[in-house]
Amino acid sequence: MQPSATPYEERLTAPRSWWLISFLVGLSMALIMLPFGTLALLGGLVGGTAVAAVAASSYGAIRIRVVNGSLIAGEAKIPVTALGEAEVLDREEARAWRTHKADTRAFLLLRAYIPTALRVEVVDPADPTPYLYLSTREPERLAEALRAAKAACAA
Repeated sequence: MQPSATPYEERLTAPRSWWLISFLVGLSMALIMLPFGTLALLGGLVGGTAVAAVAASSYGAIRIRVVNGSLIAGEAKIPVTALGEAEVLDREEARAWRTHKADTRAFLLLRAYIPTALRVEVVDPADPTPYLYLSTREPERLAEALRAAKAACAA
């Protein structure tokens, strides 16, 4: 049996401005190391830039996937049969569900630099999590992939 194709995959990459900030962190480290000489200055530039770039890259390495009847969001893996309705959240609704409407028991995969999100109900009675909040750049496409995966599991 051949593995099924991934109907949805998204990497929540950090915005381009974060890479400029990484360089600026390296520049700051170079200025801090300036009193210790030219070699220390270069080491601070390279080391500071590298550490900041690795931090930005790892923060943006999180993925959301719908594959083989499961939703994989970061380290969470949930079968689509345990999920209910998916609600596409625009910028304002997403902000509301991150703040005053949020439930402390919910699973939140937040990325502040992504303004839109998807809220998915959890219908598994054994799971205390009421819903999943997933920051995503394409909430409509993710909701459609979840519906298709649920339909495929039901068939």
